[in-house]
Amino acid sequence: MRTVAWQSLWAGQHPGAGMEHLQVDGGRADGVIVAFDEALGPMRIAYRIACDPQWRVREARVMRTAQGPLEELWLRGDGEGGWHQGDGSGREDLRGCIDVDIWPTPFTNSLPIWRSRLRVGERREFRMAWIDATALTVRAQPQAYTRLAKRRYLFENLDGSGFRAELGVDEEDLVMDYPGFFRRIAP
Repeated sequence: MRTVAWQSLWAGQHPGAGMEHLQVDGGRADGVIVAFDEALGPMRIAYRIACDPQWRVREARVMRTAQGPLEELWLRGDGEGGWHQGDGSGREDLRGCIDVDIWPTPFTNSLPIWRSRLRVGERREFRMAWIDATALTVRAQPQAYTRLAKRRYLFENLDGSGFRAELGVDEEDLVMDYPGFFRRIAP
């Protein structure tokens, strides 16, 4: 089992007003984020992700509480790009997504990195099930990763926003530094 923590740097007028604690054990991840959102105020987000041995997401559960009761988003994937809500209803809009990308955690950036095993200089595009945990919404989003060096990746959001970030990773390809958004504070 691996335990890491990140400090949140993304909270608008309250940078640093948040922290994430994550435990990864085999293909399972269990994370808790305590943060401040400009619109929602203080909030707690918990997530659980289960992957198969090839790091394809099979289940993602995100729970959020802010000013009201606990709310949950639950997705199940078949590992081949098919998705359902936890209640079994289909999500055709997510067809082709293998990975999830949960905002606000840097952990889910590791999932396509682990699964793809890019060589230095190699770039690959992905269709992600992008989950905004602050709003508990999900939509398909194109993204790309390029391995720049042994411990450095370029992340690109291909939705037209032009967002790009260079991500430093540790020896297990977990994000260390996500400029302006997250900074690792524990091993």
